[in-house]
Amino acid sequence: MKHLHRAVASIICSLCLLLVASPAHAHFLLLSPESYAEQNLLGDPQKNPPCGQFDTIEGPTGVVTTYEEGSTISVTINETIYHPGHYRVAIAASPELLPDTPPVTAGSTPCGSTVITENPTLPVLADGMLLHDSPVSGDRTFDVELPEGFTCNNCTLQVVQFMSDHVLNVPGGCFYHHCATVSVVPGGGGDDVGTADVGAGDDVGVDDASTDDVAEADSGCTQASKATLPPSLAFAVLGVAVVGRRRRRR
Repeated sequence: MKHLHRAVASIICSLCLLLVASPAHAHFLLLSPESYAEQNLLGDPQKNPPCGQFDTIEGPTGVVTTYEEGSTISVTINETIYHPGHYRVAIAASPELLPDTPPVTAGSTPCGSTVITENPTLPVLADGMLLHDSPVSGDRTFDVELPEGFTCNNCTLQVVQFMSDHVLNVPGGCFYHHCATVSVVPGGGGDDVGTADVGAGDDVGVDDASTDDVAEADSGCTQASKATLPPSLAFAVLGVAVVGRRRRRR
């Protein structure tokens, strides 16, 4: 009986430790664009601002996602542990240039509410996304528009989750953080691209013209070599040949 009691007590202690430890871990996975860091099944690491900082995982993924300026991109997350709140997306040339998280007003918990920017401007792209006060299960996607004229190479796209009704994380406060490495390239209709296309077109036009000249010359030679004589001239030549043969025979 003592052994049985000890086994039961051990199981109960283990379950208690799991229940206590679970809420302290990750709360969402960044699925698209692909995170700059390897994530575990719950989304760790994500507490350290501005990007979660991979201190408990293997390291960066090395993935760079490319978009066109002015395009609409899809952000996909999976909220692994529910907390009411929402998501914000920002972009900057480097993690150090990302904006600070907004101020938080305490409620029944230290994480009561925060400011949502209705008309965000760079570096914030979107705010208040997937606003919810009940669990969101599975993969959830929302769209974000990149501004016209904004381009960057290997810059940082940040997705942060604000959690209300939550204790303060150490570090991170009321927020969890993920980042992706992205490049934003000029669109096909940009002035610079258009000018480059026109220049390339002019060069091609010159080359095409010289090619046409050569083609015409080659074509003329080919046609000349295959040309046939008019019938009347052919009969005249044949008659001359016949007369010539008769004279030789005499």
